[in-house]
Amino acid sequence: MKIQLSHRFEDIISVDNLLEAWHEFSRGKRKRKDVQNFAFLLMDNIFSLHNDLASGAYRHGGYHAFRIADPKPRDIHKASVRDRMLHHAVYRILYPFFDKTFIADSFSCRVGKGTHMALNRFKEFGYQVSRNHTKTCWVLKGDIKKFFANIDHDVLAGVLGTYISDRNIVCLLANIIGSFNFIQPGAGLPLGNLTSQLFVNVYMNEFDQFVKHMLKAKYYIRYADDFVILSEDRNWMESQIMLIRKFLQERLKLAIHEDKIFVRTLSSGVDWLGWIHFSDHRVLRTATKRRMIKRIQSHPTQETVNSYFGLLQYGNARTLQTKIINEQFSSSF
Repeated sequence: MKIQLSHRFEDIISVDNLLEAWHEFSRGKRKRKDVQNFAFLLMDNIFSLHNDLASGAYRHGGYHAFRIADPKPRDIHKASVRDRMLHHAVYRILYPFFDKTFIADSFSCRVGKGTHMALNRFKEFGYQVSRNHTKTCWVLKGDIKKFFANIDHDVLAGVLGTYISDRNIVCLLANIIGSFNFIQPGAGLPLGNLTSQLFVNVYMNEFDQFVKHMLKAKYYIRYADDFVILSEDRNWMESQIMLIRKFLQERLKLAIHEDKIFVRTLSSGVDWLGWIHFSDHRVLRTATKRRMIKRIQSHPTQETVNSYFGLLQYGNARTLQTKIINEQFSSSF
């Protein structure tokens, strides 16, 4: 039996937790009109939310939709301030519990486990599998097709229910999950919700556990919907693709992106998380490099340059850094 959440529904909806959630949510947002409006009658709004939750009258509201380029177009759906504050209240209680159930090598939307850590772990695994570049290291790379849009609500609620015995919490989470039906009924999570970041990791933890314990993949990393497995045995790795595809379809109702799954040697270069990885170094992906230069040319500020230099320190990009410095220096005259 899976470990159970010890917190109660009352811990989530308590006025103290809602107040703490407000402080976390409103940080950096105080100048926004909708946040100011909510803050004007803050305690009234918090007690109103608490009472609606306690009485069972709470219903999650709708979403404001807009599109961003990140770098490809993404549809963002933003809930009301009231609902987003509740997301923080839920997250404050659930995240510390669920984070302990995740494998060490899932890296997206986790405290202390960002892109840099994932890149370093990939490099470490490459050394271990290749035995310091003396053996061939094979890499299976794949990702999920339309990941957020295809998260099944019933499957997600079922997974959450195996960890949470308090039915009021389960009903509240179902309320939040069911508030969004963008593409098809009963599926999809909004990119704009803090709770979505937690829910997708809970969802994909089922896959992580399958890969680690059923497939016995020792060198496995997942970042959101992108995953890699490293091995010195190409035949074993290729035989796992069918099992991976079957588990995702039957257990999680997800599909592999068939154009983006492959097995190749690390020495030939593996494109993952914006970098092309080789046995002993990594270089920035060409498309990422072009976007970076274009962005710097259109916004030639020191802040923009510094932010990209922070990214470039993760790999072998000295030549690109020199080019940016030279262009930035010449444009100042």
